[in-house]
Amino acid sequence: MTNRSNFLTFPLADQKQVIETVGVAVVYRAGDVMRKPRRNIFLLFAGIAVCASFPVFESLAQSYPVKPIRILLGFPAGSATDLTARTVAQKLSGHLGQPVIVENRTGAGGSIATETVAKSPADGYTLLLMAAADTVQPALRAKLPYDLQRDLAPVSLVTIGALVFVVHPSVPARNVKELIALARSQPGKLSYGSGGAGSSSHLAGELLGLMAKVRFVHVPYRGSPQAAIAAAAGETDMGFPSISGTLPLLGAGKLRALAVTSAKRTSVMPSIPTLNESGLPGYDRSSWYGLLAPAGVPNNIIDRLNAVIGKAVNTPEMVDSFKKQGLEVQTNTPEQFAAFIHGQLMQNAKLVKLAGLKAQ
Repeated sequence: MTNRSNFLTFPLADQKQVIETVGVAVVYRAGDVMRKPRRNIFLLFAGIAVCASFPVFESLAQSYPVKPIRILLGFPAGSATDLTARTVAQKLSGHLGQPVIVENRTGAGGSIATETVAKSPADGYTLLLMAAADTVQPALRAKLPYDLQRDLAPVSLVTIGALVFVVHPSVPARNVKELIALARSQPGKLSYGSGGAGSSSHLAGELLGLMAKVRFVHVPYRGSPQAAIAAAAGETDMGFPSISGTLPLLGAGKLRALAVTSAKRTSVMPSIPTLNESGLPGYDRSSWYGLLAPAGVPNNIIDRLNAVIGKAVNTPEMVDSFKKQGLEVQTNTPEQFAAFIHGQLMQNAKLVKLAGLKAQ
């Protein structure tokens, strides 16, 4: 998935070994210069040039960044993804000494932003804030113009958190068990909104239907905030929006929270039970966000970004800020994040298959 084994981005110890190997080849050719003088002289200088290039790559990475950095995301302004991106961008800018600009590239379930980053120069100046929903797209779209594990280099996970299962106040169910009983008595009548086909909120509803053995009507919207507003307006009966976008609507009495989707209760809403506690043991769907770069970005730039992200978000101020949004700060190494993404892809592919969702 990453370029950790790329020839030009070996750790320094490995670079020395490679250089020595190239040097041996150069000496051997130089010793044979009398028989093929022009070719061997060319090889000699080519070998010297390759050896000399390693400090150049190292220097370029050490001077990074020398211009503004862009963070792209595939979700609209006001979404939890957008709020996370802007919060992180502000802190990264202070640590890196360069502006970090957030760009919303919405559409196609977030795949437009992902494709743009995957096809950007591998210089570390274009990053992707990946959301959990981005790992659903490969299972839903037959021909994506990119491969998540081939074309992107994981940098670090940033946050992880729960969605909240909400209903419109007119729905006569005060808890999850009552909601499931209502749905069974009226099959195919209750509807739920989501942030779009393949979004985290969409898959959360599909998993609930599968585990409860009931059928809901899925209504996709442009984003999670729009789906939450639709539920509050009574356009849909329920939804699975992010906590950050739901708190004002819950406070105003326009929505009622029945449960959260994570395996454990969230400290933001400690009185709200989990779906796991509410008669659906094993239910666990979390939202998460992490940063990735185009594949081929030098490892020392990836490592620099990873270190800076860790410093930027693992502070009491940032932990408290994300906690208010229902998110927990959680960073890791590029290798750990790569393994995490692989696991998410496998889980989502299985869920999409079980739910009978068709690839487009």
